[in-house]
Amino acid sequence: MSAIVASEIWSELKRYVNTVDRAEAAETMVAILIDHDSDVEDIRAAFKGDSDIKRALTDYLDNDKNYEDDEEEEFEDENTEDDDWEN
Repeated sequence: MSAIVASEIWSELKRYVNTVDRAEAAETMVAILIDHDSDVEDIRAAFKGDSDIKRALTDYLDNDKNYEDDEEEEFEDENTEDDDWEN
């Protein structure tokens, strides 16, 4: 499904979603689009006027951070501490 079609569907259906539930619905919409290989820039362009989708996309991208680099740094720090203990 293209992001443009999804945007049209979302704009028609979101008025039927309770205001308190829209954030979760937007997160689901973003997840579905990403799972079906929609490009982030295409999603941004298609939903450019929708604050719920923008927020959900930002949250999705923040949660998609690669934490492997952080784990490597922690491992290196642990090795450094072990070296000091041996001296």
